[in-house]
Amino acid sequence: MKRVTGVGGIFFKAKDAPALRAWYKQHLSVDVQSWGGAAFDWTDDEGKPVAGTTAWCINSQESDHFAPSTSSFMVNYRVADLHGLVKALREEGCNVLDKIEESEYGKFAWVVDPEGNKVELWEPPAGQ
Repeated sequence: MKRVTGVGGIFFKAKDAPALRAWYKQHLSVDVQSWGGAAFDWTDDEGKPVAGTTAWCINSQESDHFAPSTSSFMVNYRVADLHGLVKALREEGCNVLDKIEESEYGKFAWVVDPEGNKVELWEPPAGQ
């Protein structure tokens, strides 16, 4: 079974999230949206869209989105078979969180790595 197929998103905390979002928007032209981040659509060598997006988001330092990790970042990895991977990780003794979410955005699960970093696993909806 193929496990990780790519990076789906990068999320990090900031002391002053609104100011840091504004800095990225002004100086690096990141199209920061009202939800605090941006979506980078994938393109081919000619700039034509292909299926896929990478999310990027700045969270406030008080955010509990990364809990139980105390890390200041979380990486979201794209996977092809979320339920199969979660099963395999549990069988391998990994610290997989109990909750699996399914929505119009796809399927999500979380595992905590040996250094305490929460890792998000994402199976995008079909065709994305």
